[in-house]
Amino acid sequence: MFRRRRRTAGPEDLGDEAIEEQESDEAVAQPGIESQAEAAAELGESAEPVDLAGGPYDSEEVPDDGVPRLDLGGLLVPILDGMEVRVDVDPQGQVVAATLVDGTSMMQLGAFAAPRSAGIWDEVRSEIADTLRSAGGSADEVGGPYGTELNARVPTESGETAPARFLGVDRPRWFLRALLSGAAAVDAGKAERLETALGLVVVARGTEAMPARDPIPLRLPQEALDAAAAQAAAGAVEDSGPEGPGSPASQPDFNPLERGPEITETR
Repeated sequence: MFRRRRRTAGPEDLGDEAIEEQESDEAVAQPGIESQAEAAAELGESAEPVDLAGGPYDSEEVPDDGVPRLDLGGLLVPILDGMEVRVDVDPQGQVVAATLVDGTSMMQLGAFAAPRSAGIWDEVRSEIADTLRSAGGSADEVGGPYGTELNARVPTESGETAPARFLGVDRPRWFLRALLSGAAAVDAGKAERLETALGLVVVARGTEAMPARDPIPLRLPQEALDAAAAQAAAGAVEDSGPEGPGSPASQPDFNPLERGPEITETR
């Protein structure tokens, strides 16, 4: 399901809103996954073991794995059985992140420019930890399937803290940050499907020069834009008055980022 949620995002964004929304989602039990082979079997018909060290991928090296992916421009997000994909939009209407939802677990994805020769995750991780601690939360560095990550407690609007995991993947010229919240932040079995999905993400950095840490541009999926345009056109015809559809009174004030449809992807 593609849903718009207004929020800002950056490498040091703590993702409070994603965690707050997760707490209100309907709980759906998800079985634990005991091995990579079983995880792959959960993902689709190919049922091949997924090597977590192989991805995420650059757009120039994506494997021919048959996995369908939602094209958001700078991010191609895998569409997997039983998961929803939500598109996050900031107050200016710009797509800034994508979130995979798996039952009571969520994984928010953000892609950023990085130097060709050096990664930025060490610096970003330290900044996130410092920000969390100064705000009354906590953060500890631990080992994970993608290297060093942060096991954190994030302050929420209620004044309490919620568990979260911050994962980072450095590649030449781009950096991918993943924020796991909900059950996946505390239960390894609930996290495994999302961790595997992270390894199937594709980043399309492009060739243009970008300052390090700048967000890689994202956009709404083309099917959502097409559906919104069709909806606007139908509304223009219905609202046509005596002056005709071309008159100023009949022109719709249409913004697909403000008034788009919800689209459900089922597999």
